[in-house]
Amino acid sequence: MSKQNAAVRLVDTKKLPYGQWLDVRRNGIGSSDAAAAVGLCPYKSQLELWMEKTGRTLPEDVRPGQDDPRYWGTLLEPMVAMAYQERTGHKVRKLNAVLQHPTFPYMLANIDREIVGVPDVQVLECKTAGEFGSRLWKDGVPEYVQLQVQHQLAVTGKAAADVAVLLCGQQLEIHRIERDDDIIARLVVLETRFWEYVEKDIEPTADGSESAGKALRQLYRGNDTKADFTSDEDLSRTFDTLAKLKEELDAMQDEAESLKQVIQQAMGDASKAVFAHGEVTFKRAKDSNALDTKRLVAECPDVAAMYAVTRPGARRFVLSRTSDNDQRTTTC
Repeated sequence: MSKQNAAVRLVDTKKLPYGQWLDVRRNGIGSSDAAAAVGLCPYKSQLELWMEKTGRTLPEDVRPGQDDPRYWGTLLEPMVAMAYQERTGHKVRKLNAVLQHPTFPYMLANIDREIVGVPDVQVLECKTAGEFGSRLWKDGVPEYVQLQVQHQLAVTGKAAADVAVLLCGQQLEIHRIERDDDIIARLVVLETRFWEYVEKDIEPTADGSESAGKALRQLYRGNDTKADFTSDEDLSRTFDTLAKLKEELDAMQDEAESLKQVIQQAMGDASKAVFAHGEVTFKRAKDSNALDTKRLVAECPDVAAMYAVTRPGARRFVLSRTSDNDQRTTTC
């Protein structure tokens, strides 16, 4: 793929309402979607992304709040860009556009900043990471971010990008990522395959992640029908393997709980215990205030009814294994 291929400026975002920006993103694979689209994102599965792109998951109509890491990433992005300018002396500017690949129209990109007048690097990606997220950066740029940047380089045709990451609000690191045409070629193939899932409404395979589990619960709400897989040898083997594994995990969990209680009893009221190869803490959480809903309903039923909301019931996966002698039931 030639580096001279310029991206298409699809939509100007300077005055674009947030809801319309989300609609544009839904109609393609953005750079932040790239790792999920190829099954390598630690936070989002292919299945969850597919549900978003096919409209099965309603888009957020408001921007993330202060309890969402994306809020702080957006808020601190200009500061990270400014710190990058001070550190490197490179001038950067906002692009204010959704870019589109000139050949593959479903490949989109929002560039945090473009770097001006520097032959070696043209794109700046700004990141923030808190205490937990910073652990992913201890060996350099995480894989999912590398894929995000390679996607950006694919869309823009540029040669290199700098990733500026603010760790724990006080440490700025700058990493250079060069364009890798082999990775980009593979990305194009895998993203094309994912987008075919979207266009043809083909459900991707669940990958065992928490994200995929959440997506399955949203996708299939459940009804009173029965599925008969007794003649399906592959699924029957899957069931048998799961049942055996669940029994082993239950036994290990029981053993772990027993060992934990031995230590707790030995600690007594102590909140911390130190051992030859580590330590444990056993602290009491702070007291909290809670609403006595039973009393509220009993004494002020009209008031309680005004604020009552219906929450959809959750599906429970209950495994019942039968044998000649007994039937065992467990919940996974």
